[in-house]
Amino acid sequence: MGLEDVFSLVMHLPIRYIDETIVTPIRDIQMGVLSQIEAEVVRAEIVYKPKKMLIVQVKDASSSLQLRFLHFYPSQMKMFEAGSRIRVLGEARHNLFAFEMIHPQCKPIKEGDVLPEALTPIYSLVAGVGQKTVKDAIHKLFIHFDLKNYLKDSFLPTIYEKLRLPNLYESLKSIHHPKDFKEVTSHETFTSKAYQRIIFDEFLAQQLSLRSNYLIRRALSAMPLKAKNKLTTIFMDKLEFELTEAQKKVVQEIKNDLEKNYPMQRLLQGDVGSGKTVVATIAALQVIENGSQVAFMAPTEILAEQHYRKLTGWLNPLNIKVAWLTGSQSKKDREISLNMTESGEANIVVGTHALFQEHVIFNKLGLSIIDEQHRFGVEQRLALRKKGQLDKAIEPHQLMMSATPIPRTLSMSYFADLDVSIIDELPKGREAIVTKLFSEDRRNEILKRVHEVCHQGAQVYWVCPLIEESEALQLQTAEETYLNMQCHFKDLKVGLVHGRMKSSEKQKVMSDFVKGNIQLLVATTVIEVGVDVPNATLMVIENAERMGLSQLHQLRGRVGRGSLKSTCILLFQKKLSELARQRLKVIFENTDGFIIAQEDLNIRGPGEFLGIRQSGAPMLRIANLNRDFKLLEEAKTIADQLLEDYPEASHLHLKRWLNHANERVKV
Repeated sequence: MGLEDVFSLVMHLPIRYIDETIVTPIRDIQMGVLSQIEAEVVRAEIVYKPKKMLIVQVKDASSSLQLRFLHFYPSQMKMFEAGSRIRVLGEARHNLFAFEMIHPQCKPIKEGDVLPEALTPIYSLVAGVGQKTVKDAIHKLFIHFDLKNYLKDSFLPTIYEKLRLPNLYESLKSIHHPKDFKEVTSHETFTSKAYQRIIFDEFLAQQLSLRSNYLIRRALSAMPLKAKNKLTTIFMDKLEFELTEAQKKVVQEIKNDLEKNYPMQRLLQGDVGSGKTVVATIAALQVIENGSQVAFMAPTEILAEQHYRKLTGWLNPLNIKVAWLTGSQSKKDREISLNMTESGEANIVVGTHALFQEHVIFNKLGLSIIDEQHRFGVEQRLALRKKGQLDKAIEPHQLMMSATPIPRTLSMSYFADLDVSIIDELPKGREAIVTKLFSEDRRNEILKRVHEVCHQGAQVYWVCPLIEESEALQLQTAEETYLNMQCHFKDLKVGLVHGRMKSSEKQKVMSDFVKGNIQLLVATTVIEVGVDVPNATLMVIENAERMGLSQLHQLRGRVGRGSLKSTCILLFQKKLSELARQRLKVIFENTDGFIIAQEDLNIRGPGEFLGIRQSGAPMLRIANLNRDFKLLEEAKTIADQLLEDYPEASHLHLKRWLNHANERVKV
């Protein structure tokens, strides 16, 4: 069960409680309610029809009852000898012939046996480990082991007194052996002081872990890259648009970080289309002016390619060389890029995770920029950070970008080791995207609308459904949709793009769409991130109910990139699950990515939202971000102070709560 030491055993908390403190006369038992009786065995017999089972008749002073066992051992028969007294716990019901309990818990009782004084805890189990084994083990801890001393607090009581929280021993004792149902009710809603204490300790361990990694990073060395502002000024003057106030603020934060002599580790969050790439480019220029290189990593080839084209267009006039590395390049092109990277001729190297393969050697890596950072596993991010350090003591700076806004609760809890910057306004002149919900039977109206939009000179995305079970099926759907659209819209130029196409084919289709040679683009969700076509004003998403909130929001962000009014139509099947209905309601009512992210977190919980399995963040077993937010705020407030004033106690607290989770948080 993974219970390998005293702490993990005592932290194996009950999932519910049963009341064995009272005995109910058989006459007063209610149907379907768990009840406990004390009775005398009248007789027990094994019957063979309709199948083999054990039937036991029992009685007390008020009435009689039948017990039925479908699985039993010969040894059990001894307990059911006529005249024996037994205590029985189960739910009673009527069958055609008798008033009975099926498979109740039974134990023999002797004269003078007393009832338990506390409610009985019930624990989660695995095959081969019974309730009695776990109960006995935990009971022994409280009776025979010096648990009080073992669980003594690492910190001074004043920390807990301020929050009016009991000590850990008392808290766990109350949870394993509650006195009454009032106490149980508050345990079950996690509002009891005992649970609040455990939740606070868990949050505190998480914060101490992340903040200590933050401090460890500050003790590392990085190359301070002073802002010289030559290239930056030329670049800014050439831009066709002006930066928003939010972008200017974030540019300044990154600029200051790069000038420090310890590695920057900043998460740049911004909603779809808020202009993160420009900010990242300005950061890259500061690094290049100092003679260092920049690695720019994106999760998909389509997105990496788009960054490459955008950066080349922006930076070639400034005499800055951008190289391109991806898995599907020809051997010759790859060799050229690898040589440019190693010699330092390439100032910026853009690519997918091909960037951190062993044979990629940087001349002098000063900054790695990771787009859509949640798509990469921890190890992948770490591999890029370790790249190209000729001097192993010098770490590159790191800027991570995410267009999936992270709710405040999450960034406080899982990104407390990062500095976070937020671009919270969209560029001027952007019109809000209108979202509409259409059920499948209104498809003809939508086709008519597509026709109108294309004839007005704008362009349309038609996104095919996500088919988790099979990539082949998804491909087939996309190809069928494409053929249908070609037949239906004989006067329109229709294109198709999906993940299985060769990179060069994808690039050709996308560039035709950008140039306006394709009016209607049928696509799978590969266009989810980053594709930028200002003239596209309508998007239709088929089977929108199959997609997650962040994916719908990302897809919707592909339209509304210019100053034209844009619409996103979500096409859904008639039979909607409750969850799908919830999701569609959220996306229909909101365009703010942060609100959508918060709702997504409420619906899915943090584990799924972050893909924690790969994010390596310390897991929370009992604490819940939404429910216990106030305690998280308290833990966050004091973590830095505790690390500074009580480093040893902090270390002990961490060791107790995060035994193994701590290793991979360092990334």
